[in-house]
Amino acid sequence: MDDFATLREEIIACRRCPRLVAYRERVAREKKKQFRAETYWGRPVPGFGDPRARLVVVGLAPAAHGSNRTGRVFTGDRSAAFLVAGLHAAGFANQPHSTARNDGLHYGDAYLTAALRCVPPDNRPLPREEANCLPFLARELRLLTEARSLLALGGIAWDALREAVPELYGVARPQEEFAHGRCVPLGPGRPMLWASYHPSPQNTNTGKLTARMFEDLLQQIRASWGRSSAGADRRTATRGDLAA
Repeated sequence: MDDFATLREEIIACRRCPRLVAYRERVAREKKKQFRAETYWGRPVPGFGDPRARLVVVGLAPAAHGSNRTGRVFTGDRSAAFLVAGLHAAGFANQPHSTARNDGLHYGDAYLTAALRCVPPDNRPLPREEANCLPFLARELRLLTEARSLLALGGIAWDALREAVPELYGVARPQEEFAHGRCVPLGPGRPMLWASYHPSPQNTNTGKLTARMFEDLLQQIRASWGRSSAGADRRTATRGDLAA
């Protein structure tokens, strides 16, 4: 039977994509000047968060000097700073920053993962690399049995979720294209797909995605749960997170 511990071990050990393996390890050797004294993770990055989460956030891939350095999804870069501040403001995180694996961050009712587990050059994975990683995402979603909302950050994450939907939930692949704020119900008893611009500096520095836009979207997601969302804040930091 699959479980989070087994899946985590398989993700970390994965070497399916030679191009990504070579790149992630080169980045970990060469490092960025400001992180020269640190030991980079340099391996695939598993998901992190509340195993009973109703909100599952799916990003693109580890950042070269963010998660590829720290070993925890959305940790240690500017995208992480924006995202976690928004999750904290909405009551899904116990603190507004995500800087290192041992920084005390916990999620309540939220689980973070990515379409790809290795950093791709120029943030542009090849189609076969996306396909290689999709089974990991599908297995995670099967284990996240309380998921009510699947939030894709950017088009690649959106497409990964659309590809996973038929096998996971027994419905046709959604045809709707990515658009910020888009919501696609999958039917009774199934999660809803949601879309947001990725919190990359390219989007946040230009105002394409603002903190208010992101927080409003998170409020819409929580509101979609209706009365069952009551008490969600009490869940924040009360469960053991699945460590990365």
